[in-house]
Amino acid sequence: MLHGYFKGLYDRTMRESYDLAHREIFAALRDGGDCLDCGASAGYKFDMLKEQIALAPARYHGIEWSPECVAEAQARQLNVMQGDLNRNLPFADGAFHCVFALSVIEHLLNPCRFLRESRRVLAPGGTLVLLTPNISTYFTAALILLGKMPSSGPHPDSDQLLQKEELFRVQAEHVHHDTEGDSPMHRHLVVFSYRVLRSYLHMLGFEDVRGYGFGLYPFPNFLQPVLEKIDPYHCHQMVFVARKAK
Repeated sequence: MLHGYFKGLYDRTMRESYDLAHREIFAALRDGGDCLDCGASAGYKFDMLKEQIALAPARYHGIEWSPECVAEAQARQLNVMQGDLNRNLPFADGAFHCVFALSVIEHLLNPCRFLRESRRVLAPGGTLVLLTPNISTYFTAALILLGKMPSSGPHPDSDQLLQKEELFRVQAEHVHHDTEGDSPMHRHLVVFSYRVLRSYLHMLGFEDVRGYGFGLYPFPNFLQPVLEKIDPYHCHQMVFVARKAK
C-alpha cells in the first residue's frame, strides 16, 4: 500500500515536470531556429516537436551516447550523432536557439562542463531547458536518517546493493538497472540541489533563470500544486529554463 502511494506521487511528478519542460521547448522554438536534443535516444522528441510545432527535420539535432539508439535515429533520417556529453560539444558557438536535456545531467560525470558547453552553443537569446532530480528533498533526508541510500542521489555500482538499500522503487517498470556495466545509462552520478543548480546557471551568465519544483514528498497529490509553488527547493524533480543574454 505504501509503495502504491509513492508510485502515484512519482507518476504524477514525472508527468507534470515533463509536460512543463515540453511546453518551454515548444515556446522557445515557435519563432524559428535549430534545437539540440541532448541524450536524444532514437530521436523520439522530434516526433513530438513535429506534431506540436511542425518542426522541420533540418532544425532538429541530437547527440546520444548509445550507438544502437543513434543507428535507429539515423535509420529514421534524423540528424542524431553519437557523442559523449561529458566532453566538449562538437558544435560551433551560437549554433542553436534551444538546447534541452531532460533527465540527463544526473547521469553525467561532468555536468558542469556540459552546462558551460550548452551556453556556448546557444545563440544570443537562446533557451536552455533542463529537467533533473533534486538531491535536497525531505524524502532523501528521511532515507539518509534511516541509514538508506538516497533514491535520487548517486547510486553504487552494484545491482545487488542497489536493490537491497533502496527503500522504495517507484520508477517506470521498463527501466532496467545496469549499474555494473562499464557505461551505465540509468545510474545517477552527480545530482544537484535546486539552490545550487540555480546559482550555477547564474554564475555562467544566464539571464531570466526560472526554476520549478515537482513532487514534494510525502504529501498527497491533491496538495502538490500549491506546495510546489511554496517550496520548490525540496521537490523531487526540478525544471530549469534559462536564457542566454542577447
